[in-house]
Amino acid sequence: MADRRRINGPIGTTTPPVYDREPLARNMSRDENAIRKIFLKTGVTPSASGSAYLELEDLNSKGPNSTSLKLTCTVHGPRALPRSAPFSPHIILTTHVKYAPFATRERRGYLRDSSERDLGVHLETALRGAIIADRWPKSGVDIIVTIIEGDQDRDSTDSQNNEGWDMMNVLSGCITIASAAIADAGIDCVDTVAGGVAALAMKSDNTPAEIVLDPSIANYQKIIAACCVAYLPVRDEITNVWFKGQLPGADTMIYNKMMERSLVACRSANQVVIQAL
Repeated sequence: MADRRRINGPIGTTTPPVYDREPLARNMSRDENAIRKIFLKTGVTPSASGSAYLELEDLNSKGPNSTSLKLTCTVHGPRALPRSAPFSPHIILTTHVKYAPFATRERRGYLRDSSERDLGVHLETALRGAIIADRWPKSGVDIIVTIIEGDQDRDSTDSQNNEGWDMMNVLSGCITIASAAIADAGIDCVDTVAGGVAALAMKSDNTPAEIVLDPSIANYQKIIAACCVAYLPVRDEITNVWFKGQLPGADTMIYNKMMERSLVACRSANQVVIQAL
């Protein structure tokens, strides 16, 4: 029997109406050596042990359909595990990443899919290297990240550029906001972990590919490869690396160059975390 108490949204892809026949003009003058502006605030959820809100928006994308990224994170714990749970000398870290149903062009379901589970696994790996786990034996902490708005192009009527490249920026934001929320909860860490993304992208078919920091997917014609790194600036350690794409075989050092550019983005995002805390 159908549930008449809930009005479900459309199942397929939805596109907001655009009343101008010409696409919105985008200013490509953003400095390729700098990341986009980040707004980060902690303590937004009083009922949680720690919380944070992150908003990342490309100021060069004007209009109601501009590309942006909005995340919220809550931390619950550390708290004692149930008596039936086996003894653990370290804290049990649980990460949960979920898109809101209206976060992307294609409506999301209420249950987590494979992409959201992958984001949760990468987030747990990135945070596990920063938390001092042996200070809370037989304890657990839950980290919940909700993606309010994804980093996708909402102006185009098709999804030719939507090949999962936006997940790199989403994971970078999840790492940064989770680090701020953990610090807001008072959980001891060796350092604040920050996420950064570098991509090998082409603005058009006639321009050569170049490595850019924190790429806005809507501003590039094609993304060849992307790299997301979780980095501890003070300790100079990398806790997680996620690489996607296929690099050309002519330049053997291009992977190292992408890693170096990702670390630059991580250091810039870490400065925002320090100022927010």
